Formats: sequence, structure tokens, C-alpha cells
Amino acid sequence: MDVTAQLILNGIMLGSMYAIIAVGLTLIFGIVRVVNFAHGEFLMVGMYAVYLFNKQMGLHPYVSALPVVVLLFLLGALIQRFIIQKLLNADEHIQIFATVGLSTALINLALILFGADLYSVNAPAARQPVPLGSFNVLSGHIVIFCAALALVAGLHMFMQRTALGRAIRATAQNRYAAQLMGVKVERIYIISFGLGAACVGLAAALIMPLYPVSPTIGTYFVLTAFVVVVLGGMRSMYGAFFGALIIGIVDSLSGYYIAPDLKEVVYFAIFILILIFKPTGLFGFGRGTE
Repeated sequence: MDVTAQLILNGIMLGSMYAIIAVGLTLIFGIVRVVNFAHGEFLMVGMYAVYLFNKQMGLHPYVSALPVVVLLFLLGALIQRFIIQKLLNADEHIQIFATVGLSTALINLALILFGADLYSVNAPAARQPVPLGSFNVLSGHIVIFCAALALVAGLHMFMQRTALGRAIRATAQNRYAAQLMGVKVERIYIISFGLGAACVGLAAALIMPLYPVSPTIGTYFVLTAFVVVVLGGMRSMYGAFFGALIIGIVDSLSGYYIAPDLKEVVYFAIFILILIFKPTGLFGFGRGTE
């Protein structure tokens, strides 16, 4: 029983890491209505930025979160303005090809600049186990869990209580009606895409002390994030958060009780079942981002 409880706790901590990435993906899809297949490469760019800030300027990965979040926001905003914006009225497969092409370009650019080697930062404190009663959790996972809670709560407050947040919600619900009400939809799309990218910038700073970075690091995380987003509901931030916790627990339990190499099979089977029986997701709402 203690082993199972420890595994569930580990899964919750792992799921909170997926949650930060998935919330950014949900923001982009829920508002801009574009499935961003380059989302994982944004994470990769953020992790390389954290590595460079650490090696060149001596910044702790957590301290580098602020400049990396700003950098990823600007990257997302520029990509939305100069690539995605021009394709908003194009067929969906054209948008998919554009983001897949962007993903491939970023991976190859990273290979040119950094090679295929793994790079890590020296942050031993993040790997120290912290006793919680009879259980142990890595301090870095506790930081990620608290950051995930703060991110979801902060985005909720922003969406509900600010004029910009209400404009974003209005655009997500019906962009044509929002335009009639004076909302500058193109600007909202740029800000929203930037916010989604900024979320993975935060994730990069929090993940870097625990995982080394390579040009393909984003692929693993974004595939899991897609499962999370579909499970939780494509337009629900809360769904992304709770869906991530569920996938984290499934990942932890299946890796121990079935086989570490088969844990992806388990949650991708869940992904397929959700698509078949409840395509709106477990926490799916109607239009808009909740």
C-alpha cells in the first residue's frame, strides 16, 4: 500500500510538470484555434536558453525563469504575427503543415548550433528528496507542483478579472462577435499565442534542473501534452491541469506495475479511447477557454 501511495504521489508531481506544458497548448488551441505541433520545440528552445543563462551568466535555472518566459512570449508572438496570422483563414491542414515545418526547422537549427549532445545544469538542490510523512518527493517536483497551481490560478484571475482577459475569452467564444464589440482580434491572437509559448518557457526553467536538454527533448513532452489536452478537454485549462495529474498517475503506476517501456502504450490507449467515446474530453466545455 505504501508503494502504491508513493507511486500516486510521484505521479501527481510528474503530472504537474505536464500540466504547465499542456496549459500553454490549451491556450493556443482554445483561443487561436491552431494545433501547434511546434509546442515541444518551444520547450526545447526555452531549455537551451536556461542552459545558456546558467553557463554564461551563472543564473540558477529558477532565476532564469523570468527572462526565459519573456523570450518565449516574444518568440510566440512573432511566430503568430508573421506565420500563423497569415494562415488563419487557410485550410486546417495548411496550418498543421506550417507548425510541423516550424518544428522541423527548430530541431535542425538546434542540431546545427548545439549538436546532438545532452546538456544539463548543475542544480543539485532540485534533486534532493524531501520527506513528506512516510513518503519522499524531489524538491524540484515540489517547486513544479506549486508553480502549476500558481499558473492555473493566476491565469484564471487574469481571464476573469482583467479587461484583456475578458477580451481573450470573448475572442475564444466568437471572434466575429468580439470584432463587432471593438476587440482587436489579431492583437488578441498575438498575445494569446505568446502566453501559450510563455507557459513552456516557465516549464523549461523548472524542468531543466531535472532533465538534460537535446534537440529532440520537446517531442516526448509534447506528445504527452497532447494526450493530456485531449483527456482534459481541448479548451479547458482546468481540464488540462487535472488531465495532466491523471496521466502522471497512470504513467507512474503503469511504469511500475506493467513495464517502464510500456507506460506510453497505456496512456496512448487512454488517448484513443477518449477520442472514440468522449472526444470533448473528461472536463470539456463548449466554446471558449475556461
